[in-house]
Amino acid sequence: MTDAHNHSSRSLSQACELCSVRHRAMCAAVDFERLGELEKIVSHRQFAPGQLIFEESDPADYVFNVSNGDVRLYKLLADGRRQITGFLRPGDFLGLVKQEAYAYGAEAIDAVELCCMRIVDLERLLRELPAVRDRLLDMSRDELAAAQEQMLLLGRKSAREKVLSFLLMRARNEHDLDGGEAVTLDLPMSRSDIADYLGLTIETVSRTFTSLKEEGLIDLPSAQHVVLPDIDAAEAAASAD
Repeated sequence: MTDAHNHSSRSLSQACELCSVRHRAMCAAVDFERLGELEKIVSHRQFAPGQLIFEESDPADYVFNVSNGDVRLYKLLADGRRQITGFLRPGDFLGLVKQEAYAYGAEAIDAVELCCMRIVDLERLLRELPAVRDRLLDMSRDELAAAQEQMLLLGRKSAREKVLSFLLMRARNEHDLDGGEAVTLDLPMSRSDIADYLGLTIETVSRTFTSLKEEGLIDLPSAQHVVLPDIDAAEAAASAD
């Protein structure tokens, strides 16, 4: 893990008590009365935009909760090409692997803050607090479902369907879509990141965004924001060309 980071000056008790994403994170399973048990094993680290968190094959000594900011996960192919395998947002868990080394790399997209704990401390916590183990299992199931969705995106969908499906996945993670109302998405990642995630070229992604805007399926108030004015129309278009 890179040493180029700054330690947060906040105390853990303040961070956990006031954390706006605690309900999404692994520590949601920790009773408020037992938050003090985390105080002994958790530290806070901050990363600047673009900064490496860890590289593939680095020793997997730590696991992390994303408390602020966005993270990209990636693997490098033998020829140097990059495949982005996922994007994490506040509340997501990072770094849990079966092997002794990380199976992928992780970088900060924007300013990121992580709650960090050593693997050995996490293992002890899981033994002492079964509710945390169950919460982590649920999060692992969600991660598996996301991986299966990406396999479908890469293997079976057109560029248009891929981009729309990606936007809809972001929308489902950030909003309640039951009302069918227009939603605005934050896209902190670059078009290049999206291309690497969807297995497309950046030119194809840019053309597809422009085409979807012309069709009225999306609006682009800025490079980092996308509006889906009609969720039902977007879902229908994501299912077939």
